[in-house]
Amino acid sequence: MHAEMLVLQFPREVVDQPIIYRLVKDFSLEFNLLRAAINPQQEGLIVMELRGHPQDFRRGLKYLRKAGVKVRQVAREVGRNEESCYQCGTCTAVCPTRALYIERPAMAVAFDAARCSACELCCQVCPAHAMEVRLNREAV
Repeated sequence: MHAEMLVLQFPREVVDQPIIYRLVKDFSLEFNLLRAAINPQQEGLIVMELRGHPQDFRRGLKYLRKAGVKVRQVAREVGRNEESCYQCGTCTAVCPTRALYIERPAMAVAFDAARCSACELCCQVCPAHAMEVRLNREAV
């Protein structure tokens, strides 16, 4: 079984089509959605783990690209600059995997890198810019 973390960008022309359904039905792939933002007549974005037999996986990616979906592998990791972080907790509200969470009773923001899917949502909302995208050491 092959699995990868992917970011899919859907052009607004295809957001109303059953593209993910086709990955399951036609290519026997399994998925775990970590983040999805799809609105009618707007570009859509999905962060997901996709898994299946390697041949089905390749065929499924080919189908996605042919349908106009931009596919990007998550080959990066997210880290936290401890010196910049001022523990506001904003990142915890958007973290789909709960890699960022409030540690009680200290009320400190904790980061479990092993649970991080590298969706980069925390980087977008962090007012201190303490969450940083780094090259994944395994992908280099």
